[in-house]
Amino acid sequence: MQPVQETSETASSPVAAPRRLAVLGATGSIGTQTLDIVRLFPDRLSVQVLTARRNAARLLQQALEFRPACVVIDDPEGYRQLREALAGTGIEVLQGEEGLCACVQRPDVDVVVAALVGFAGLRPVLAALEAGKQVALANKETLVAGGALVHEALRRHGGTLIPVDSEHSAIFQCLVGENPASVETLILTASGGPFRTRPLETFDHITPDEALCHPNWSMGAKVTVDSATMMNKGLEVIEAHWLFELPAERIQVLVHPQSIIHSMVTFVDGSTKAQLGVPDMRLPIQYALSYPERWEAPHERIDWVQLGRLDFEAPDPARFPCLPLAYEALRRGGTAPAVLNAANEQAVQLFLQEQIRFTDIARLVEAALEHLSEPDEVPSYEHLQEADRRARRYVQELAGVAAH
Repeated sequence: MQPVQETSETASSPVAAPRRLAVLGATGSIGTQTLDIVRLFPDRLSVQVLTARRNAARLLQQALEFRPACVVIDDPEGYRQLREALAGTGIEVLQGEEGLCACVQRPDVDVVVAALVGFAGLRPVLAALEAGKQVALANKETLVAGGALVHEALRRHGGTLIPVDSEHSAIFQCLVGENPASVETLILTASGGPFRTRPLETFDHITPDEALCHPNWSMGAKVTVDSATMMNKGLEVIEAHWLFELPAERIQVLVHPQSIIHSMVTFVDGSTKAQLGVPDMRLPIQYALSYPERWEAPHERIDWVQLGRLDFEAPDPARFPCLPLAYEALRRGGTAPAVLNAANEQAVQLFLQEQIRFTDIARLVEAALEHLSEPDEVPSYEHLQEADRRARRYVQELAGVAAH
């Protein structure tokens, strides 16, 4: 997937009707920040669909503020509550995965913001692309587990994928106007998380509260733990492979503690482009919604004098063993990335529940990757779904936790 070249005509064209959004995962971190952007641009953006997994109270508040045509919730009790609370408002209430897939294909939806967490985001994204929608993708796991299926859906149905992750948005922006053949290397930057300088011998004693204290970003719990293990960067390597069609050996990771440079692209002539900005997810979210335009906004600017310096270092594989595991999963292909993703999701959940140690996350993921990966050039959705189930069950059993 390469960005469409922006022209002076598209860059200066006036905004017509508002872009109509379906926000999947509206009550989470990316979802709520997306709605912040809608509030900034009420004449350019409107909300047609809001969804949540189980936070019915917040979803109700959002529905009453934005008055979408439809809301979707996974939780059965939340579904009952919303139907009662929204009776007479004209807002349709749907439930579960089928509701998600139906809402993203609505004819009154132009852009689907895919901010669901985990493997659950894959099927709705495929449904949106099959309907030819533009998808603003904030769900790493969609491309990690189902990159080949997403690539095929884009080819067959003509949908559009715009990355929301700050790192991939940065690469996307660096490539505007460039010939894809001129790209030599993609460089994904990583903050290093809260444990970049913590003594390795103390890692067994890391608590969930410590892992959730990210030095630069405000994110959901699962993503924040992934940042601490650097699995998030490993998932982003796999995602970048599918977004920009480059092999793993041409995708590098560089630790950059300030999180000001969000990623870089080195070209065949030796020059490098970087995209810089304060660590604020509203910037890449807005760009995904405004592309190919840039809309004036009051977001914080970099204070160059106060910043003073930018630091870089190579990631330490002993400190961040999840990163090489992701490269290995990409090398293996088939169901390996789906196994990696599911095993990690399950292990992170167990860690947050204080049932395993921080260092067990990588150990359990490595075991699942070694025992469950299967070669398959383009796994079906059902095959990926089964690989996901098996990996979760395997991690639970290996951790000594009864499977649900």
